[in-house]
Amino acid sequence: QVQLVESGGGLVQAGGSLRLSCAASGRTFSSYAMGWFRQAPGKEREFVATISRGGGSTAYANSVKGRFTISRDNARNAVYLQMNSLKPEDTAVYYCSAAFAGAGVLRRLEREYDYWGLGTQVTVSS
Repeated sequence: QVQLVESGGGLVQAGGSLRLSCAASGRTFSSYAMGWFRQAPGKEREFVATISRGGGSTAYANSVKGRFTISRDNARNAVYLQMNSLKPEDTAVYYCSAAFAGAGVLRRLEREYDYWGLGTQVTVSS
């Protein structure tokens, strides 16, 4: 069982930055690929970024590539999402997620994830 708690959301102007954090409980955090997803009002939840369980591989949605960076600290049971050059269309609730996975494996699909946090709101004003 893994419990995930996101933090770091807030209101920021377009062009600004935010760093989201996700704290995970449990002793097997390093066994999970981690992901960030987001859901804007009236839209389906969508993939943002994922990182392999060792942190050596990452993947991003095209809409955030070059602006967002996912990272993790297995010693602290934490995963992060650094978001730069934010745009109003980045406004959404951001969710942290965990997927049991082998070494180097990335997970991009919502259905592949086993655990989810409750989300943190990010609002980007124009």
